[in-house]
Amino acid sequence: MVRADVSLVVTDLDGTLWHTDDEVHPDAVKALHEVLRAGPPLLVATGRRLGSTREPLERLGVAPPAVVLNGALGLDLATSVRFHRAPFPTSEAVAVLAAFQAAGLDPCVYSDGPDLDGRAIEVWLSDTPSTHPDHVMRLASSAGVGDLSVVVQQQAVLAFSLLGVQHAHLVAAKDAIEAMSEVHLDRSLDYPGLGAMTVAPRSQSKWDGVLAFCRAEDIDPTKVLVLADGPNDIELLTSAAHRLVPENAHPAAKALADHLIPPAVDGGWAAVLELL
Repeated sequence: MVRADVSLVVTDLDGTLWHTDDEVHPDAVKALHEVLRAGPPLLVATGRRLGSTREPLERLGVAPPAVVLNGALGLDLATSVRFHRAPFPTSEAVAVLAAFQAAGLDPCVYSDGPDLDGRAIEVWLSDTPSTHPDHVMRLASSAGVGDLSVVVQQQAVLAFSLLGVQHAHLVAAKDAIEAMSEVHLDRSLDYPGLGAMTVAPRSQSKWDGVLAFCRAEDIDPTKVLVLADGPNDIELLTSAAHRLVPENAHPAAKALADHLIPPAVDGGWAAVLELL
């Protein structure tokens, strides 16, 4: 019997559902399928791009609706039908790129534009991308290479990111960018000892995508249960009615928890069943 005061389960992925997407705890997988089978509705909310969200979830045998890129895009992973899209104003995208490049960094630029040469292009890179070389390799199948100054003028830019970069280099860019956009700087789970930074349009958060989903599906947004762990989840957790946070989460996320759950590596996500 699903609790009447939970209308929707919203979950982050990295550090919450899984520690790494190539080894998801079986208890978490079982609980995920149980929620999808018995309800309430489930929505993924992640900083990841579309491809890196869809592919690992498909390996688990699921394709739920998702909010990706920290609230920039919302869609059904099974059908690709969009329910939310919030790109940067062109002038702000140009200014963010200029700030990155002034710090000596060429970011990944995520867009929701037309395909190129029969391929769906999710992200644009320069000839000399600053993101980690392994990240470049992972992006290869969905990346276009071009002049980023042209991309930000012509494409619907959803986000910027850099993964696996020295933290000090990211701080320099963050200081210049945070006055004009939403900046999330944290440790990189994929590249230990290095940093990860994402940039979204001003005042945008995952919660914007949650509200759009609730409107599309006629769901009460005052009864949302959230599982999340990072600094890019603060608006999500603040707005939720119920908050489950892993014990090893970022301190800002832990401070908002109603319930602390075991870490993702131990299958802590399965604790959601006790709340439902």
